[in-house]
Amino acid sequence: MASNLIELIKILRDRTGAGMMDCKAALLACDSDVEKACEWLREKGIAKAAKKSSRIAAEGLTCVVAKGDTAVILEVNSETDFVAKSDDFKALVNNVADILLEKKPGCVNCAKEATQELFTNATVKIGEKLDLRRFEIVTKNDSQTFGTYIHMGGKISVLALLDNATNELAKGIAMSIAANNPTYIAKEDIPAEIVAKETAVQMEAAKNDPKLQGKPEQALVKIVEGKVNKYLSDSVLLAQEYLLDPSQKVANVLGNAKVVKFVRYQVGEGLQKREENFAEEVAKQMN
Repeated sequence: MASNLIELIKILRDRTGAGMMDCKAALLACDSDVEKACEWLREKGIAKAAKKSSRIAAEGLTCVVAKGDTAVILEVNSETDFVAKSDDFKALVNNVADILLEKKPGCVNCAKEATQELFTNATVKIGEKLDLRRFEIVTKNDSQTFGTYIHMGGKISVLALLDNATNELAKGIAMSIAANNPTYIAKEDIPAEIVAKETAVQMEAAKNDPKLQGKPEQALVKIVEGKVNKYLSDSVLLAQEYLLDPSQKVANVLGNAKVVKFVRYQVGEGLQKREENFAEEVAKQMN
């Protein structure tokens, strides 16, 4: 291999992160033009990504970034946890966050269009199916504070927006949300149909409970109401224990502060996980 080709391969590898043989093929196909070779590799990356479209990308990282009066929380998925832990993938997630904060796209498809080049280049370099699954942008006014928290390097991220709160309190609330995974801020936020459904479930259970047989209807209603309140309070932030002081409820530590909204992302929640079968994988390789 000519020394100048070796040097060009090194330059191309540094710029794209692609493998040596891919870089060599790109340079030979593009008459040793590095710029064209970069484009060639990107095009091949698009082709490779298309072939990977049937794979499941359920690993990855979440991230939350606040700059000034704007914050973004997002989830980017990969196929394997190994890739999710790599520096290249972490850099991709951070770069995506910067673009979302800058461009403030209105939907996921708009965000994917705005970050297409980043994902194309990352696919060439990393070699896995990568996907921007979701994001949310939140803005605040001067009396509001962002509470942000990233757990386990990005397995869980939380973005909370509070009124009249210190930075320390906002951070503590975000940590509590990460740990306790509430669904609602206050009891009043629970939809009526959810309360009605749980009441029906508990009433049926009470009627079938031998210990409650013969109880007056009014007493049974009170018992069911208590069980419903206890069950649903587990999903209400204000009724949960405060992580940094479990002796207090979140509602007690807030004082004059108020939680306006929160967003909690956990990697892969609701997605089908890929199940490995080593024997089947070996059999495929033998065929």
